[in-house]
Amino acid sequence: MVSHGPNCLDGLTCAVVAARYFTGRRFEPVFASIREIDDVLRGYEPTHPDDEELWITDISWRDSSTDLHLQTLVERGLLLYWVDHHKTAIDRRAEGKLDVPFTEFVLDDSYAASRLLFEHLTARAAERGETKPDLFALRNLVMLADDVDRWVLAVKGSRELALAVRAMSQQAAYRALLSMDSSLEYPPEIARALARVEGELATTFAMAKATRHVTELPSRDIVVVAAECDGYAGEIADRWKMDFERAVFALYDHRSDGISFRRTPDCTVDLSRLADAFGGGGHPAAAGCQLATTTADRSAEIARKVAEALTKGLDR
Repeated sequence: MVSHGPNCLDGLTCAVVAARYFTGRRFEPVFASIREIDDVLRGYEPTHPDDEELWITDISWRDSSTDLHLQTLVERGLLLYWVDHHKTAIDRRAEGKLDVPFTEFVLDDSYAASRLLFEHLTARAAERGETKPDLFALRNLVMLADDVDRWVLAVKGSRELALAVRAMSQQAAYRALLSMDSSLEYPPEIARALARVEGELATTFAMAKATRHVTELPSRDIVVVAAECDGYAGEIADRWKMDFERAVFALYDHRSDGISFRRTPDCTVDLSRLADAFGGGGHPAAAGCQLATTTADRSAEIARKVAEALTKGLDR
């Protein structure tokens, strides 16, 4: 399985769901960022394609050469599955891209990818008469991942769990989530990570405040707020949304070397389209991309590039 990573609760939970479903079979999870996904998929060469399955969850790719590679693998007998919920992926598929003969795929923005995968595999288990108690025990974890990934924040504990995962190494977070059951009692690793989060949040908020750059776009009645952070971009945008109106937040994360886009509730910019213009993707209200910048006055440079894209209407 190739899933969104490195520290995405939704992507990690997809791997946990699949691991529980495929208990008894060799299962290898790989986590990739948007920047890495094409190389990871093109580098996949099954030893026995007619006896292997490849699942791609919570992420999509961009290069047509990746389509061709996946198509070749399917022609050799590989079973290929795709589960994603990002608006960018849905739009690109509707435009005739990501055109691969999948064995099965679920492409729906109603829920996060982990919930889509969980419901798909539980339905498959029921149809086949399979007993999967370990899989069914993940429902509460899946609902947490779905709640925070879509930024609904209606389920108690979802935001805290996502924060803990970001403070952990990728493999440690995966193993910890894999050990959880329906009680959602945190293993020691997650409890320790939560204890670290408070200090890390203070550090990243200080960095963001010190590097913040604001650019106004009178022609669009939009404000672009750019800053640097060390993780927790969503939390920064969530706190700053009270300070700005009709704002697009463009936050450079030193941990991922990528840009996280967020917006205020009164802003109608489609961030998935904005991110797509820079080679990324996501949802209308939350998206991300890679954006080449210099280290000198990075926030001003990001604000300028984002403002230019908005002036050209690349978010529509």
